[in-house]
Amino acid sequence: MPEIPNAKVTYHGHVQGVGFRYAVLEVAREFEVSGYVQNLADGRVLLEAEGEVSQLRAFLAAVEEKMEGYIRSADRTEGAGPPRHQGFVIR
Repeated sequence: MPEIPNAKVTYHGHVQGVGFRYAVLEVAREFEVSGYVQNLADGRVLLEAEGEVSQLRAFLAAVEEKMEGYIRSADRTEGAGPPRHQGFVIR
């Protein structure tokens, strides 16, 4: 099975209770990416996505642009692996 580019991003800041996950879901609909976004117990938000490199990077840039007033920092790792997701969902 071919590998697909993926990214895992943990957002820090005022990212819970502000519609962050729903905003990410709306942005995801504009790109050919799959994955999920979820709140973490410590107040951060985790986003995992996969797709072609150009789509993936444009998606992440659009999320950061849309939510820039709420994001203090983000930890991001990129890689590649077998496809793990179908569609984009909120967990």
